[in-house]
Amino acid sequence: MQKLRKIIEIDEKLCDGCGQCVPSCAEGALQIINGKARIVSENLCDGLGACMGECPNGALKIIERTADDFDESAVEKHLSSQVPQAAPEPAMACGCPSQQIQSFSSPCACGDNAGISAASISTGKTSALSHWPVQIRLIPAHAPFLKNADLLVLADCAAVACPALHADFLKGKVVMMGCPKFDDADEYIQKFTEIFTKAGIKSLTIVSMEVPCCAGLAWIVKKGLAGAGVDIPVVELVVGAQGNIVSRTTTSGQTAVV
Repeated sequence: MQKLRKIIEIDEKLCDGCGQCVPSCAEGALQIINGKARIVSENLCDGLGACMGECPNGALKIIERTADDFDESAVEKHLSSQVPQAAPEPAMACGCPSQQIQSFSSPCACGDNAGISAASISTGKTSALSHWPVQIRLIPAHAPFLKNADLLVLADCAAVACPALHADFLKGKVVMMGCPKFDDADEYIQKFTEIFTKAGIKSLTIVSMEVPCCAGLAWIVKKGLAGAGVDIPVVELVVGAQGNIVSRTTTSGQTAVV
């Protein structure tokens, strides 16, 4: 039955298909289809707008129009139908990675399912990655793997330069990657402020490159710390173009922006 009610509207010109809105919709009403966020069915959208705060482009808004009435039983049926469909999907399924937030119970041993050891990680045979996605822009502040995490904020280029990234930096940490030159600094500051306010981050490691533009990464993260007003241990590492550690700075707590 249709009625005049509030419902989400998606501006396709503003939507870039990042998928950050998808996991924030508890009813599963949103999906990325043909590169854009879409409402799967009108009766699945409750019109409360929980997804709006996760959109970095402001593509979502609540409007009032005639639409199918919200149906809780349809939501339950829809959500239950997603479980068997999602189970057979591989960890790195095709499509936008932000559609499915994943936490891995153990690192992935490439090529086999044998036992995973510290030695295999150190020799580069095993991934130390504990979650997906990894890009700052794609990780919502409420992602479960951020809770009480040891956080590694990594410059994109550093991931390529560091020969022992997984063993030396990534093992035991939750990673968020980004580029301070090409990404939206204000958006990142807002996200890190929310993360540091709500997630209970235990420690922070910032790895950037020895180039002028990359210095902005530490500045962005520290602005987030200052906005949240929290004190946590901070390690800053600067990496050279060939992967050597140029400098290392450790502080017991960090709230001020320097």
